[in-house]
Amino acid sequence: MSIEFDNNLPIYLQIMNHIKRQIVSGILQPGDKIPSVRELAADLQINPNTIQRTFQELEREEVVETRRGLGRYVTSEESKIMAIKKEMAGELLHQFIHGMQELGFKNQDIVSIVSEAVAEDRKQSVKEGAKGGNTAQS
Repeated sequence: MSIEFDNNLPIYLQIMNHIKRQIVSGILQPGDKIPSVRELAADLQINPNTIQRTFQELEREEVVETRRGLGRYVTSEESKIMAIKKEMAGELLHQFIHGMQELGFKNQDIVSIVSEAVAEDRKQSVKEGAKGGNTAQS
């Protein structure tokens, strides 16, 4: 695992967000075992206490669960994973909308720009799918 750390955000939060992204994107599946504190600390070259705090917060949020003597596992609750995914999407949307408003765009302009971008992306996906013999669906 490799993470580019941002000095403006606590490391444990950055690791939490990274693990959550792996879960919502399907890299880590429900029920998958996650690395131990020692493994992850060695891999990321950070203090094991930081990893321990990360795991405690993930457990508090019910993203991972500890199985005594076996380690930590990704939650099997699909609804929890979907809630995390929606929360992360909301944060991205908020940042995007706020950034567009700072550029001077009105809400209706933002909606139009997004609609055009989605339509263009769909066209591009269909073209790429046709080249590879696949059909892309969005």
